[in-house]
Amino acid sequence: MRINSPGGSPVQAQTIYDEMRGLRKKYPDIPLYAVVEDICASGGYFVAAGADRIYVGKASIVGSIGVLMNGFGFTGLMDKLGVERRLITAGENKGMLDPFSPLEEKDKEYIKGLMKDIHDQFIGVVREGRGKRLKETPDMFSGLFWTGQKSVELGLADGFGSLDSVAREVIKAEDIVDYTQKEGFAEKVAKRFGASVASSLAEFALRAAWVPRY
Repeated sequence: MRINSPGGSPVQAQTIYDEMRGLRKKYPDIPLYAVVEDICASGGYFVAAGADRIYVGKASIVGSIGVLMNGFGFTGLMDKLGVERRLITAGENKGMLDPFSPLEEKDKEYIKGLMKDIHDQFIGVVREGRGKRLKETPDMFSGLFWTGQKSVELGLADGFGSLDSVAREVIKAEDIVDYTQKEGFAEKVAKRFGASVASSLAEFALRAAWVPRY
C-alpha cells in the first residue's frame, strides 16, 4: 500500500484500517506492507498502522497523531457591518458552533471531550498496530510529527524503502501492479476547468462546519 497523505476524515481512516485488519486475518500468509512517500501524517498514519510493516523514506514526514476541529467566527465582522444573526433552533444545542454566534464555553468543553474520545481511538489503533515495536515518548500522541529516520527510531515505522525497493528486495516481485483507480475523461475535464474552485469551496465548508479531522 503506497501512502502519501496528510490525513483526513477519522471515519474514512477507520474504515480503511478495519478493512486492512480484516484482510490480514482472512489471508494470514499474505503480508501487507505500507510504503510512505512524502508524508504519512494523521489519518494517513492511522491507515498505515494497519499494515504488517511500514517502510518510509529518511526524509518522509510521519506522525501527527492527534485530532483537530477548526472553523471561523464572524461575530466581530457582523457587529461592524451591522448584521443581525437570527438563529432559531429546536433543541438547545442544535446551534452549537454556529460561526455567526459567539462561542460558548460549555460548547467548547463539550467538543474538547468529543475530540478526546476520537483521539483515544487513534492512540488505541496505533498501539494495537505497532505493538511492542512502539517506543512511546511523552509527546508521541501530542500531534507532533517526525522525519522517517526518527520514526524508525521511535518504532512508528520499521525500515527504509520506496515502493520499488520494497517490491524488489522484500517481496521479491519483478512486476508491480498499480490498483489505484484511474481518472476517467469526465474527471479530468472537471479537474481542469473547475476542480480547484470546488476544492476551495469544499475546504471552506469543511472548516466552517467544525468537522473532526485527523
